[in-house]
Amino acid sequence: AGKAHPHDGAGQGLIKKIVEISQRPEFLGKIIFLENYDMKLARRLVSGVDIWMNTPTRPLEASGTSGEKALMNGVVNFSVLDGWWLEGYREGAGWALTEKRTYQNQEYQDKLDAATIYSILETEILPLYYARNKKGYSEGWVKTIKNSIAQIAPHYTMKRQLDDYFSKFYGKEAKRFHALAENNYAKVKEIAKWKEEVAEKWDSIQIVSMDKCAELRQGNVESGKDYTITCVVDEKGLNDAIGIEMVVTYTNVEGKEYIYCVAPMEMVKREGDLYTFQVTHSLSNAGSFKVAYRMFPKHPELPYRQDFCYVRWFNE
Repeated sequence: AGKAHPHDGAGQGLIKKIVEISQRPEFLGKIIFLENYDMKLARRLVSGVDIWMNTPTRPLEASGTSGEKALMNGVVNFSVLDGWWLEGYREGAGWALTEKRTYQNQEYQDKLDAATIYSILETEILPLYYARNKKGYSEGWVKTIKNSIAQIAPHYTMKRQLDDYFSKFYGKEAKRFHALAENNYAKVKEIAKWKEEVAEKWDSIQIVSMDKCAELRQGNVESGKDYTITCVVDEKGLNDAIGIEMVVTYTNVEGKEYIYCVAPMEMVKREGDLYTFQVTHSLSNAGSFKVAYRMFPKHPELPYRQDFCYVRWFNE
């Protein structure tokens, strides 16, 4: 069962293909597709199935609420470690495909995932399900159901969700508001003045020097070897108001560029307005990489970087 978003042409096409396959003579009675998936149909499904299998393309699963509904009704899950299952999975309380990709090419990854799914079904899930005792049920299967209910379900109650909202968001926001409101919003005025000063001097901040080893300058590095980069910046009187990161991107065989890692550079020395930043890093994989550096404003009272969206990229 399933329903694609009205604007999800690929999803609609996939469902159409599944329905067409189910109507082939060799699959009649073996694949049944239930139309118009909704809460009413889901209620019937979770009370009538033994395992809930959901295998989205990682990392595109928004949540996976159907699996959560199944869990609350004692159904065992088998899914990719993505969405809620990445957080919820416990060994011995269901089955999972790893969240890691082996191939960047999606077609290759799909074939590997399909083979892995069949392997887990044939070697783990089906033997456990059909290992019936004299009373006609599988003790191991029942144990898996109990583990699922006891070890996973308690983490998916509304109380847990509300507690998380309060401790991670609302409580912190309330505490920050009261801190900013003290002394007639003195902290707010201080931050606003600091932002004005940074904005005024941002373009004048100077990259005095970049010290990189010969291998990095030539673009020929060895995987597993540590490399140190040192950068000296003239902050023009801003008094430790900037941070710098090294950003490494990776280009796959299809020519697509991805962020490989982001490494913060540590401020290791100060002489007047001159600040020295340094980072030591190594690449654990072989491939085609690009390296750049980005400078951004920093202040202990900024809640997140997007609160003050200044950035400057540089290579040398």
